[in-house]
Amino acid sequence: MSRKIPATLPFWHPAFLIATWFGSGLLPKIPGTWGSAAALPFAWGIMWFGGPWTLLAFAVGAFVVGIWAAGMYSKHSGIKDAGPIVIDEVAGQWLTLIPAGLDPVLFLIGFLLFRAADILKPWPANWADRELEGGLGVMLDDIFAGIYAAIGLLAFIWLFGWSTT
Repeated sequence: MSRKIPATLPFWHPAFLIATWFGSGLLPKIPGTWGSAAALPFAWGIMWFGGPWTLLAFAVGAFVVGIWAAGMYSKHSGIKDAGPIVIDEVAGQWLTLIPAGLDPVLFLIGFLLFRAADILKPWPANWADRELEGGLGVMLDDIFAGIYAAIGLLAFIWLFGWSTT
């Protein structure tokens, strides 16, 4: 089963490719989870290449570009936060993983914490999801979820004395 692709925004359009994170948001049933999972290898590569500050810079970049791409996709699909839009999950997942270092266990825990925060949408994520329009509305709730999940990951690291080196 494939997701409906808006006829007015072609697959090759940069906004479509970015908003769906190169099509991962078109995978069936759980597009947010697929988008978060598709963000992991990129996060690993960015972290390996440049460390946590570089991952933060990429997360901010994904947020800024995501506002445009998600806004374009939403405008052309006529849906406020269409399921195939997963660039918001990418930006939020990357924020979550900043404290993880290159630890695969912490990457997995960060993935699970982010998915939980994204699904539960604690305040102000639920407010942003409900009240804000356009690309900013699509992106901001996942940024809040990413911040909450990063705090949760930091708490895990601290509570268990986990080393990220």
